[in-house]
Amino acid sequence: MGFQQGLSGLNATSKNLDVIGNNIANANTFGAKASRAEFADVYANSINGAGGSNVGIGVSLAAVAQQFTQGNISTTGNPLDLAINGRGFFQVLRPGGDTAYTRNGQFKLDREGFVVDNIGNKLQAQPWDDAVGRAVGDVQSIRLQAGLGAPVATGAGTDPALRGIRMSVNLDATSAVPTVPLSFNTPSSYNYATSQTLYDSQGAPVTMNYYFRKTAADSWDVYATVNGQAFDGPSPATGLVSSLTFSSTGALTSPTTPPTINVVDPRVTPSTTLFSALPLNFAGSSQYASGFSVNELKQDGYASGQLTGITFDDSGVVKATYSNGRTQNLSQLQLVDFSNLQGLQPMGGNLWRSTFASGDPSSGGPPGTGTYGALQSGSLEESNVDLTGELVNLITAQRLYQANAKTITTQDQVLQTLVNI
Repeated sequence: MGFQQGLSGLNATSKNLDVIGNNIANANTFGAKASRAEFADVYANSINGAGGSNVGIGVSLAAVAQQFTQGNISTTGNPLDLAINGRGFFQVLRPGGDTAYTRNGQFKLDREGFVVDNIGNKLQAQPWDDAVGRAVGDVQSIRLQAGLGAPVATGAGTDPALRGIRMSVNLDATSAVPTVPLSFNTPSSYNYATSQTLYDSQGAPVTMNYYFRKTAADSWDVYATVNGQAFDGPSPATGLVSSLTFSSTGALTSPTTPPTINVVDPRVTPSTTLFSALPLNFAGSSQYASGFSVNELKQDGYASGQLTGITFDDSGVVKATYSNGRTQNLSQLQLVDFSNLQGLQPMGGNLWRSTFASGDPSSGGPPGTGTYGALQSGSLEESNVDLTGELVNLITAQRLYQANAKTITTQDQVLQTLVNI
């Protein structure tokens, strides 16, 4: 007569209660994965393994298996909160220099500008190369450099199609030709005017005023000033920058290619060149009898900007945002996956490390590519613990513990009967 079966049942059920209790405790932990206690029966070994009437000697805990099912996605509105909807893990660099993996996307900025989790592990991403327009190289910690973003002068943009000034206007075909000599201070000497802000190489704003003067039927001259003063353009000292010619249907016929202007600052002596060979594109301009209107007036320069924050797009590209409205790509998240998720070793702090059983992590890829899940910024993945199911399991485990204790009590009573004979 033995107590082994009941004792092993108590031990196994106690461990099952521990697993259930841990699941319940982490029901509100973002990125946490539920575990399941898995058991195996135990039999004594016979010499030849023969016999059909062997009585088992109890139960053992075979494994505590993690359940990597998808958790619900909840919206937070915080741009540094990230959720993976599907397969994959974030890569983080621990202070000791080793890499760990997590599904918890609660990230924030530390005092040095690194994107870290709550215990200081640094989120890893592949650096962005503007020259090739994609992320390249090995993953590294995401860091925002404090300070101002560099300005770009008007006309120095990298996109040839958007370089310089783009102006599309409609000039009223019914306008009369002014009869007084042109003077920028005399509104009756020109028909229409508009203005815009350009930026020099240091990001300083330069106010450009444009004046449209009708010279004949279907013909117009365009003048410009810097802060109200003429500058050296194609016609020195007058500010004439271009002449526009329209067809009888109101379509622009000349110039056929954008003219270029040299903008000299007349406010300083000696004068300095602000913009050299600056394109002035009038494409889309028209002359219809419908009043003066400015349909487009854009330029490709911008001032310096103060760093204001960081955002992630759906493809995992990390973008720094600046107070001047510009954004800059910094890097791109690379998710990893494993062939055997059950082989990952939990480390606490919502982290796992790879083991021989899990296999090496995959080479990595952006969210939404291959088998990797989609990235949702401003959201978090909730724990996949089914609280209702765990409470039912808790009741069942409690009853099993009581039942195993009862077998020990019964064995004790039987043994006491034998002693009393």
